[in-house]
Amino acid sequence: MKAKPVPAVVAEHPLDARLRVELEALRQRALYRTRRVIEGAHGVTITVNGRECLNFCSNDYLGLAADPRVAAAAKAALDAGGTGSGAAALISGYNREHQALEEELADFLGRPRALLFSSGWAANLGVIRALAGRGDSVIADELNHASLIDGGRLSGAQYLRANHVDLNSWAVALVAADGEQRLAVTDSVFSMDGDLAPLPQLAQLCATRNATLMVDDAHGFGVLGEHGEGAVNAAGLSVDEVPVYVATLGKSLGCSGAFVAGSEMLIEYLVQRARTWVFSTAPPPAIAAAARRALRIVRDEPEHRQRLQDNVRRFRAGARQLGIPLSESETPIQPLLMGQEQRALDLSQRLFDRGYWVAAIRPPTVPHGTSRLRITFSAAHTAEQIDGLLEGLAAGLK
Repeated sequence: MKAKPVPAVVAEHPLDARLRVELEALRQRALYRTRRVIEGAHGVTITVNGRECLNFCSNDYLGLAADPRVAAAAKAALDAGGTGSGAAALISGYNREHQALEEELADFLGRPRALLFSSGWAANLGVIRALAGRGDSVIADELNHASLIDGGRLSGAQYLRANHVDLNSWAVALVAADGEQRLAVTDSVFSMDGDLAPLPQLAQLCATRNATLMVDDAHGFGVLGEHGEGAVNAAGLSVDEVPVYVATLGKSLGCSGAFVAGSEMLIEYLVQRARTWVFSTAPPPAIAAAARRALRIVRDEPEHRQRLQDNVRRFRAGARQLGIPLSESETPIQPLLMGQEQRALDLSQRLFDRGYWVAAIRPPTVPHGTSRLRITFSAAHTAEQIDGLLEGLAAGLK
C-alpha cells in the first residue's frame, strides 16, 4: 500500500506576511474592526449575530429603512423592471425611475436640477475631481468626511485644511488659496461630532474670495429645515450662495445612493465630466422608486421629524440628570467621548450585553485620543427605549 504524499509546506506570501504583522498591531492597539451580521430588517429592533437588540448607532433618522410603504414601492419596481439597470446612465442604464427621482429631489430642494450617484462617496469624489484640478485650490474643514478629504487630495488641486468650524482659520485658508478656481468644501452636520458648520458665515467668506461653496448635507437632509430640506435651507442660503449641494439617500430616506443638486449648468457639466458617475453602472431602478416614496413621506408627514427632535431632547435631558457628559450637539448624532480605544470598546460591549447596540468609533475615523460611542436616534425609538439606554449608560460608566 502506497504511503500518502506529505503535502508540501507552502511558504507564506510576502504580502500576507506583511499584512499579518499590521493586523496584529491593530489588535494590540484596540483598533481591529470586525463585522457583525444583521438578520432581517434594519430598524430600531434588529438581530445582531443572532441576538435581538435595540439599535442606537444607525443613520436611519426617520425610521424609513424598514417602513413597509418604502419596501412596497421597491417591490413594485422590482416586479415591473427587475433588479439591475444593466449599464451606466449614459449607455442604457437611465431608467424612468431615476429621472423621476431627480426631478422630485430638485423640486423639493428648490434647485433647477439633481443628478443621482451610486453612493455618497462616488458623489463627493466625482464632483470635487470634476470641479477642481491642478492649478486650482480646495479648502476643507479638517473634520470633513473621508470622501471629501480623498476627493480633495486626489483632485491634484492645492489642498488647504481649515481648523474645525473655525471661521478665522477658514479666512486664512481662503486667503492662502492661490488656485485659479477655489472650491470650499464642508459637511453641514459632522458625522462623528453632530455639530453644525457655520454655513451663513462660510458663504459670506466664500463670496469675498470668489470661492465656490460645496456642502455635503448627508446628515442634514430630511432632518433639518422647515420641511426637511436640510441644513442649507435651514440656514436660509440660496443656490447662488451654495452652488454645489450633495446629500445621500441612505440616511433619512432609508434607501441607498446619493445625489448632487444645483444649477442646470452644474448638472450638465457633471454629466460630462464626473468620472464616478460616467463610468458607474446606474443604481437599481427599484432603489430610486423606494427613495421617491420615502421623499413623499418626508414631505407629507412632518411628525417623523418632530418625534426625532423629541427623542433627542429626551436623551439629552436624561443624560444631564444622570451626569452623563455629552457634547453640545443638538442633532440626532450624540457622541459620548471615551478617549482611549479600549474604554470605548468596553462600554460598547457592556451595552450590547444589556441588549443595546452602540458601536465604538475609533481612529482613524476620529483623531487619536477621541474614541467614542456615537449614539444616534431615530424617529422610531420610543421613550422607554431611550430611558433604558440611559440606564445602561449610567451603569456602564460606573
